[in-house]
Amino acid sequence: MIKTHILALIQKHEMMKYFFFLKCLVWLVLGGLSSCQPGSQNPTDYSQWTYFRGKPDNSHYSSLSQITKANVSQLKIAWVYHSENNQAPASSQIQCTPIILEGILYGISPTKKLFALDASTGKKVWLFDPKLDSDDEYTSLAINRGVSYWKDPNGKETARILYARDNFLYAIDAKSGKVIETFGQKGRINLAEGLGRNPEEIFIAATSPGAVYKDMIIMGSRVSESDGAAPGFIRAFDVRTGKQRWVFHTIPQPGEYGYETWPKDAYKYAGGVNAWSGFSLDEEEGILYAPLGSASFDFYGANRKGTNLFANCILALDAETGKLKWHFQTVHHDIWDRDLPCPPNLITVKQNGKTIKALAQVTKTGFVFLLDRITGEPLFPVEEKPFPQKALPGEEPWPTQPIPSKPKPLVRQTMSKDELTNLSPEKNKAAWDRLRTTRYGGLFIPPSEQGTVIFPGFDGGGEWGGAAADPNTGILYVNANEMAWILEMVKIQDESGVISMGKGLYLKNCVSCHGLDKKGSGDIPSLEGIQDKYPFETIAQTVKQGKGRMPGFKQLSHGNIRQILDFITGKDNPADQQAKTVSYAQSAYVNTGYNRFLDDEGYPAVRPPWGTLNAIDMNTGEYLWTVPLGELEELTKKGIPQTGTENYGGPALTAGGLIFIGASKDEKFRAFDKDTGKVLWETKLPAGAYATPSVYEANGKQYIVVACGGGKMGTKSGDAYVAFSLK
Repeated sequence: MIKTHILALIQKHEMMKYFFFLKCLVWLVLGGLSSCQPGSQNPTDYSQWTYFRGKPDNSHYSSLSQITKANVSQLKIAWVYHSENNQAPASSQIQCTPIILEGILYGISPTKKLFALDASTGKKVWLFDPKLDSDDEYTSLAINRGVSYWKDPNGKETARILYARDNFLYAIDAKSGKVIETFGQKGRINLAEGLGRNPEEIFIAATSPGAVYKDMIIMGSRVSESDGAAPGFIRAFDVRTGKQRWVFHTIPQPGEYGYETWPKDAYKYAGGVNAWSGFSLDEEEGILYAPLGSASFDFYGANRKGTNLFANCILALDAETGKLKWHFQTVHHDIWDRDLPCPPNLITVKQNGKTIKALAQVTKTGFVFLLDRITGEPLFPVEEKPFPQKALPGEEPWPTQPIPSKPKPLVRQTMSKDELTNLSPEKNKAAWDRLRTTRYGGLFIPPSEQGTVIFPGFDGGGEWGGAAADPNTGILYVNANEMAWILEMVKIQDESGVISMGKGLYLKNCVSCHGLDKKGSGDIPSLEGIQDKYPFETIAQTVKQGKGRMPGFKQLSHGNIRQILDFITGKDNPADQQAKTVSYAQSAYVNTGYNRFLDDEGYPAVRPPWGTLNAIDMNTGEYLWTVPLGELEELTKKGIPQTGTENYGGPALTAGGLIFIGASKDEKFRAFDKDTGKVLWETKLPAGAYATPSVYEANGKQYIVVACGGGKMGTKSGDAYVAFSLK
């Protein structure tokens, strides 16, 4: 407690920069293990959670140690904040990891209201509702994972929160919650502008917060994953004025490095290749690290033959200028939606007695790539290995893919009869009957009309929650999914080559999520009877603006949407319209949906575990432990060992020796022993915590806060932020 009070006093009077060495001395005298201990390569102050995922290095780490293995069982709810007044919209989610500065917590509600709370009590300080501040008719439920903060080092400018609502980036006064009108156009900039496409016809949103470097906010984006998608440029804007300072073209233009890895002039029509999951930043080196998504269309690349730089790359950019320093591509010519799902963890490792500044990149395939973050060179050997080439007509898969020698994959990567469910003989037989009709085996089997097993599935393996990394040891803690999905492709035209306008538009824009049967799957709703549930204007508005996981389709006119609705309801007539497929898509094939491989009761059709938490020593590439994450109590009661569950959101790690994580389908929040993987504490939440927690100190007390938004995997939606502390 003496240590805690001394540090709190220093922070309270904002004198840390003058007492930095005093703080280190206090920690050493009192036996603390902080990032400034002798021999540490990480002088970063990890005592507060001031950035998305803790600090710019994406460590998810806190040096606070008031909560320990010995007392974690005494955790109690400190406060609860209902961000929508206990009225969470149906199917809404919260994936926000809040930041905490000077005793104020900043977070986002399911409808993307920005709020500031007293971090010690959870009481509202102010609320900003972008819908009330603009003339826009609609605010979607698209995901927002957090906000960024900038404070003028000279104290002349107003400290500001920078956050995105759909395609708009706002600057908000951190103290008052008011729009800073000198930023952009009356306080916001339109991210759809400046991409070389008609901003009225493209979908773009910023689902993860930007990286603040000096006086710039560097932004990535979420874009559509179908034909006609916007390109995923990375752009830096002046935090004061909103003016663009630099841009990096992720789909190279003539004269730029990587242009030859695409067909000629592909930059004019290709889309995707976007940094949707956020960034990591080495402030000392001035290097921004960007994990990039796949090129659009995700599953058929006949119009983008080549390796397609910089799709699926880890980019290292000069943060000051946006100039490329190096790149590393994790998948060549991606046709499996294997975009990089999270920013890399910037860590320090030791190899052969040498200390190396490194980065660890978690992937959907379950690989973890360890690279020298200055040069981009792999620190464990990576081999280009051959993979199957049989593909859809016109497709040309790249013949090899990069495979790291260490660490071993987080998850199983090969599907076989032996991997099928063991819940019962009947379920096993049904799973085998389905599996043997598909193409299955290992990684990188090309998509097919027959159906191709994707294992791990489209959501990983590793996913957007990312990993936590201990800056003192180089140990990585990461949760993973062990789910199989089945990718089935369909030709976009029938044998006559003539289909109705409505069907063509549906196949191009809707079938990949809602399926050929229009019934959806998982978190994607059925379209059956939609005309009886909503008036046409509501349907049209939702289609154009997007909602939840669904992007907006601004390019569709009300007439187009009416034609799609006619097809859904069976009112369209191909003979009357005589519309050829070429009118609808550059791609000759589309996928029929995002379909998990499940049994008749909705359980995964593969044997457990279905979700895990892992500890990997990145110095050696060896696993320290792996445990199931999550529990389905109805199966446990039947005597089935803990299976783990599909999981979303990442872990937070503390110097108290604890890993805090929600993520699992059972709507529980847990604390694990970081050394053994043993669960030391757990509690049931008001809704699933599919967000990464934040760890912070306020008034001398340590807190852990997590957003309980639910809404995934069929679980109920919620609007609560719940904070825990020792009473």
